[in-house]
Amino acid sequence: MPVNYATPAPEALFPVAGVRLGTAEAGIRKANRRDLTVIALDPGSTVAGVFTQNRFCAAPVQVCRKHLAGESEIRALVINTGIANAGTGETGLQAAMQTCATLAGLLGLDEDRQILPFSTGVILEPLPVDRLQAGLPAAIADLKADNWHAAAHGIMTTDTVAKAASRKVEIGGKSVTITGISKGAGMIKPNMATMLGFLATDAGIPQHLLEQVAKEAADQSFNCITVDGDTSTNDSFIVMATGQSGLRIKDGADPAWAPLKAAIVAVSIELAQAIVRDGEGATKFITVAVEGGKDLEECRKVGYAIGHSPLVKTAFFASDPNLGRILAAIGYAGITDLDVGQIRVWLASGSDAVLVAEKGGRAAAYKEEDGSRIMKNAEITVRVDLARGTAQGCIYSCDFSYDYVKINADYRS
Repeated sequence: MPVNYATPAPEALFPVAGVRLGTAEAGIRKANRRDLTVIALDPGSTVAGVFTQNRFCAAPVQVCRKHLAGESEIRALVINTGIANAGTGETGLQAAMQTCATLAGLLGLDEDRQILPFSTGVILEPLPVDRLQAGLPAAIADLKADNWHAAAHGIMTTDTVAKAASRKVEIGGKSVTITGISKGAGMIKPNMATMLGFLATDAGIPQHLLEQVAKEAADQSFNCITVDGDTSTNDSFIVMATGQSGLRIKDGADPAWAPLKAAIVAVSIELAQAIVRDGEGATKFITVAVEGGKDLEECRKVGYAIGHSPLVKTAFFASDPNLGRILAAIGYAGITDLDVGQIRVWLASGSDAVLVAEKGGRAAAYKEEDGSRIMKNAEITVRVDLARGTAQGCIYSCDFSYDYVKINADYRS
């Protein structure tokens, strides 16, 4: 079960004017499950995306980058689960492009470059494009503005719950809606995770600013999470803006831009944290808060080292305060001139905080039963002060349980 997370009710996911979503059962890999989703956008919408840094990136990622770099207006997205269409070579590229061409024809669009394709699932297996194409009419027939809840379920793979977030904000005298969905539970590591994220707003955002906010939102959310340290081939985060709320951002100096950007980032963080809370086999949600760094990069190096460590993660699962593992992770994070004598480390849950380490070793007042008490909680913060500067950063992680091995051992069965 996810850590302190439940899928929002359908009525809590506000429709975004100019966006319709539809799902279908295409039998991509398994029968009797929603595995195909179409998102249709009204004319005049802008779209931007951030994608995996894995050099073995999937065919749909390659096609998305190409289509977004062109001059065609993006009018629809198509997402399949079950098969990742990664490690499939030229055949996989053809399948992704055939998918775009078929959907463009069904929607009456002029060209396949107006479509962005996405896939998630098993790597190194061919995409059954004929089944996907056959399922598209049903997904199109299902297109509705209030279908975010169904779409959140339609993009799941090993997720145990669907992930979504939504809010309405008053900006510049206009009511603006921001709604998004995400998927991911394993193969999660920054830059980016094996995740798909789709966020839409009815604000009007010019292309260059939308590209900026997509990168900034990803950097503060999906690039701050880790479940198992594996970076996927298919990671994609897409931001869409329809402009139908009446709020239109003119440029970066527009007084409405800062609060709108903050709201988009906040929804992105909520979606990203939901992925970690539903990490494969996770029983605890762990925030690694690093402060006192020279810059954000070194704060994140330390955060990632702790958040990725299987030894740290298994200790948290067992509520075993074997906290030397945290110090070891800090030490190998890659900061060559780190003065370990200046570092302080705390464990906290809510208002209960315990100083664990200082002056190069165990804190004088620390007792192991205090560490064990905090580690038994479902929400835990590891706070690290590097005492080198004023920079700070957060990484979100989870523990490793027996179920993580079971889930991944049985993934293809």
